[in-house]
Amino acid sequence: MKTENWEEIQKAKKAAIEVLVHNAKGPYNGLPRTAGWGYPEPYTRDLMFSIFGIAVSDNPYLLDSIRNVLVTLAKNQTEHGHITSLVHDKENRGASDTTPLFLLGVGIFRKVTGEQNFLQEAVQKAMTWMEYQCPLDLHLVAQQPTSDWRDEQWVLGYGLYVNTVVYSYLRLLNQPERANKMFAAMRNFTNSGTSEPDSLHEGLLLKHKPYFAFWSYKIYNSERFDLLGNSIAILSGLASVSEAEKMILWVEGECEAMKKSGELACNLPPNFFPFTQPKDSDWIPRYEIYNMPGEYHNGGIWPFICGFYVAALVAANKHNLAMEKLIELTKIIKISNTENVTFGFNEWIKAQDGKPKGQDWQTWSAALYLYAVKCVEEKNTPFFDEIRA
Repeated sequence: MKTENWEEIQKAKKAAIEVLVHNAKGPYNGLPRTAGWGYPEPYTRDLMFSIFGIAVSDNPYLLDSIRNVLVTLAKNQTEHGHITSLVHDKENRGASDTTPLFLLGVGIFRKVTGEQNFLQEAVQKAMTWMEYQCPLDLHLVAQQPTSDWRDEQWVLGYGLYVNTVVYSYLRLLNQPERANKMFAAMRNFTNSGTSEPDSLHEGLLLKHKPYFAFWSYKIYNSERFDLLGNSIAILSGLASVSEAEKMILWVEGECEAMKKSGELACNLPPNFFPFTQPKDSDWIPRYEIYNMPGEYHNGGIWPFICGFYVAALVAANKHNLAMEKLIELTKIIKISNTENVTFGFNEWIKAQDGKPKGQDWQTWSAALYLYAVKCVEEKNTPFFDEIRA
């Protein structure tokens, strides 16, 4: 790697820590902010994702801040075990991914601190809650539309992303029997959409595509590509090394095609593609306001997800490609909507023109950049190495 690239990465690492320290205390009970200026609230899912970067930062102040988040979430946990969408607000409920992310976050925190029984009562309640999210008691968990991190996009039934998080926490929290059953369930094929299902119980494996379905439920599914869900599938070992290689080859090929067609201006993959178009059957009228093709959840480039993609490349032993994408990610996190910052760590980037469209100094953008750098530097994937093993 060129010296100037390495120096820029080191500057970006330092800036990421500065962002996280700046955001570590906000106006809501001293809990961390979700972004430096635009989002003062402590959003649970954002802060749970930030644990990946904080856990490898060697920064005790940040580790204490995330301890406070986890303890507060446990205090505000519902009677039946659900984890709220805002850390400080007991009544802000309904997300499908906050409870599994809490369990994954506790698992990582335990590994870092050595506190093996940290929040054990809350963990048990949360795991019981998750058991009741399985409609057929067959291990895959289901969700309502717009209930995961994509609050402007429909995911029906068994969503890939949420189920990869569930599988990961089961491995990390030493639940091998449940994890093995979930592994088998996810690797059932989706049904074809014919009147008679191809198999009794659908899964998330696609027959003619080298990646997992976006979602699946009974005879219905979406074959659009979910970068976050598939990256976690690679990291967690749900996709084998050979499957991961085919998936990555497909992703890179599709991105080249999108660049040629003018749909992609950057050398990083969008969070979701092919984009949903107004003429498509899965288009929702509200998308015209918030979710146009190449924007937000409908194909925006999200730095935190690209961090997971870099880590997935490391897990697949694609170290040269991982370094290339880390350099591209370092370029992306520099751009901002704020003139007086060197590194913007923006929330999301429009695919077609590479312009920042979200909030600057986004906590999970900074945290997952740190995690991606750690993976590339050490040629391993902290916490996920253990899950794959």
